[in-house]
Amino acid sequence: MLNETSRTWWQQEIFYQIYPASFKDSNNDGIGDLPGITSELPKLKALGVTAIWLSPVYRSPMVDNGYDISDYQAIDPRFGTMADFDALMAAAKELGIKVVMDLVVNHTSDQHPWFQAALKDPTSPYRQYYIFRKGHDGQPPNNWRSNFGAGSAWTAVPGEADMYYLHVFSPQQPDLNWENPKLRQAIYQMINWWLAKGLAGFRVDAITFIKKDQDFAAITPDGNDGLGKVKRKAENRPGLARFLKELNAATFKPANAVTIGEASGVAYDELGDFIGPNGYFSMIFDFHYADIDVASGSEWFKQTQWTPKMLGDAIAKSQLAIQRVGWGANFLENHDQPRSLSKYIREPAYRNATGAKALALLYFCLRGCPFIYQGQELGMVNAVRSSIDQFNDLSAHDNYRRALAEGYSKADALACVNRRSRDNARTPYLWNDEANGGFSDHQPWLPVAQQAPGVNWQDEQIDPDSVWHFYQKLCQLRNDSPLRSDLIDGDFSPLTVADEHVIAYARGKHLRIYVNLSAAPATIDLPAGRIWLNNYPAAAPTLKPYQAILIEVN
Repeated sequence: MLNETSRTWWQQEIFYQIYPASFKDSNNDGIGDLPGITSELPKLKALGVTAIWLSPVYRSPMVDNGYDISDYQAIDPRFGTMADFDALMAAAKELGIKVVMDLVVNHTSDQHPWFQAALKDPTSPYRQYYIFRKGHDGQPPNNWRSNFGAGSAWTAVPGEADMYYLHVFSPQQPDLNWENPKLRQAIYQMINWWLAKGLAGFRVDAITFIKKDQDFAAITPDGNDGLGKVKRKAENRPGLARFLKELNAATFKPANAVTIGEASGVAYDELGDFIGPNGYFSMIFDFHYADIDVASGSEWFKQTQWTPKMLGDAIAKSQLAIQRVGWGANFLENHDQPRSLSKYIREPAYRNATGAKALALLYFCLRGCPFIYQGQELGMVNAVRSSIDQFNDLSAHDNYRRALAEGYSKADALACVNRRSRDNARTPYLWNDEANGGFSDHQPWLPVAQQAPGVNWQDEQIDPDSVWHFYQKLCQLRNDSPLRSDLIDGDFSPLTVADEHVIAYARGKHLRIYVNLSAAPATIDLPAGRIWLNNYPAAAPTLKPYQAILIEVN
């Protein structure tokens, strides 16, 4: 158990993720922007968040919504200017809100000057900034399949016979060659330039992919296409530690920055290396329970039949593993995940304020820092699209094609993509019930997702029982209440209850959390004590459908 003197500054934060294109449009071009974010910061302060994480706002052709960066030290014009960014930083500082940015250093855009120079001249030093390999007989160097589903992880270099470049993600996102010390130094200089602007730190994208097996050997196929997942040769591979130690020592550690690693493929027995006392990062996102609905995070058509007990067990396993060595980043939603109400609440009738509050209490009180994704605090649900042409998300199209190739019907393939598409979280934030949700006076870049009446910021301010107010109470309890010590410092321990639809756990000496993830009532023995939060008017030995309770025991 921590105590107040051993806490780091970042262990006390509540993070709020902003997807800039969809948060608030200030100039009515249909795309959210930095001045829009700045204008709404006081509302985030009122919610109780203490730090914001901005998804990428760097210059980009937007093939993968900004995760394909063409200039690391410029703001994309659709989001504004560097002066707008500096104004956002100043406004956030005034409100006591820290700012974290997305750091994407596994790959760049194919429009980055480095890659353009590498293509133009095979003898350019920038050729060594990326991963180029000879193919054979008109075929790529090996049979690795890219993470974005449909096709090889290699693309032919125009005008050069049998030469290919590697992209773990889309062909427009060539992978950087971390084996090259000059490339690494260029990356570190860029990171330190941003830290000098006053950033609190970074969420570090796809970081376990920066080390590739240098044999570049073919692998056993795992699909009808004769290809094998690139992850098997390029995710969390031996030798990664050297790069991550150097990265930390050259940038994050001297600045006392917070870092949240998107560290897929890390086994629980390796967590100490990543988030231990001398770990590479402050905390990491653990996807084991976030991806419980699919057999593989990148293959949405392989659905699982998970149960509340399986979810509770996965959360407990994750919490206990992280607790042994370091600190966690707790989330239900982000820019890559569907809306949690649509994913975790089986019965559509409870995809409402009741279900949203149950999920909020379930994850927000876990040990680690809570991350709220924009719109989650309103109780937003997935969009429903009737055609694959209505999807913007690159991986939605790839998954649709993969599902068809694996024998799924068009209707079933579309259903899989509707459930899992990253577009679900990327629809515009709803500020009010006007056209386009008050996000913009212009047709938004991605259509607004239809929600139940009252699911918007303005209506939820008026309703004291809204999902927004429930999140505000959770933030208040963590930021400034007698429960603060247990919520931040207290150990996590799972509680055994009689009903397997109920997930229950303790935090510290005094707090007990009970969540019924079912449409059926659940009879359990609740301890005596003060009820601080409850998504129903009353508590009894029988938990009502999707009832969630936070109790301070005597």
